[in-house]
Amino acid sequence: MQYSFSDEQEQFRDIVARFMREKSPTSEVRKLMETASGYDANIWQQMNQELGLGALCIPEVYGGQGFGFVELAIVLEEMGRNLFCAPFFSSSVLATQAILNTATEAQKSAILPDIASGQRIATLAMCEANASWRAKDVSMLAEPVDGGFSLSGKKHLVTDGMYADTFVVAACVDNGAGKSEAAFFLVQSDASGLRRAEQDGIDATRKLAELEFRGVVAEMLGKPDSVKVDKSIAFSCVALANEMVGGCQYLLSSAVEYAQLRMQFGRTIGSFQAIKHMCADMLLEVELARSAAYQAAQAVHHAAQAESEDDSEMLALASLAKASVSDAYIRTAETCIQIHGGIGFTWDNDTHLWFKRAKSSEEFLGGPMLHRELLMQAWGV
Repeated sequence: MQYSFSDEQEQFRDIVARFMREKSPTSEVRKLMETASGYDANIWQQMNQELGLGALCIPEVYGGQGFGFVELAIVLEEMGRNLFCAPFFSSSVLATQAILNTATEAQKSAILPDIASGQRIATLAMCEANASWRAKDVSMLAEPVDGGFSLSGKKHLVTDGMYADTFVVAACVDNGAGKSEAAFFLVQSDASGLRRAEQDGIDATRKLAELEFRGVVAEMLGKPDSVKVDKSIAFSCVALANEMVGGCQYLLSSAVEYAQLRMQFGRTIGSFQAIKHMCADMLLEVELARSAAYQAAQAVHHAAQAESEDDSEMLALASLAKASVSDAYIRTAETCIQIHGGIGFTWDNDTHLWFKRAKSSEEFLGGPMLHRELLMQAWGV
């Protein structure tokens, strides 16, 4: 597998990295995480109108730029490096991938242009009380009614759910063969019977909500298909893995920089053998995580282009990336804090912000244990 990027991709990374550095310094992150929405609407529009990042992976026929998943991975890596506070992951990854994988052409044409322009913020409502991100664990039922389907129940851990305009909701419905099958349904934020409530999370930079549906009328996206539901989650897992790689790189750089500045016993702590070993271990963790995330992004890119019925290898690589990068992120964060010493987890030090993101990302879209199990199943072990 070739992991080198083209010159155009490297130039694109430089543009995105410069934008993130300018618009998302830690001072801005700290300010936004204390607000109700958690993002700056002006920066969000600037990101979409000037850079077109919200339209990146959306085909041109639906108002997007038509780039591949590798370019999306580059953007997410830079966002993870800077803890960029915006509904990008919920709208341009979670919801967009669900729509692209399951919706009809007419539905895509109606929804995606507004997401591409940033005018519509969408998100995915998948988790229930069991906190599972798998189609087989969805218990919410969609009852057929005049004009669509009726949804009743609760969804938890909905990213950016308090201010999203559109929800892609996972629910079960009869597939016509007498069996229950998971599908995605479209619900607007002003739908009658929909209630939203803030939900506390460890990571204040990623806002969560609980949704309650009381006979909410919804439109089914495409047809019932649990395989496509799980495939959409797998795509998002790869996106998250690349975002986590950016966070790992920040923590490694932060630890090395601090080790070169902190003086103890008349010398920098980076000159001590123990600190050298810790930094070397961090580098190994980050590079292995990067390889897994990049390979999975390439696999998703090829799967999206080929539209093959056999996605087993892509699904396996998605789980491999999610599990391995989650572990690497946590270990890198812990080591970085250890190198910083007691100040590392104080409020005045920025390291704890990435540690909390690492902790929340570990369980987001399924924890490492689940994805190791899925990986073994995919490989027939």
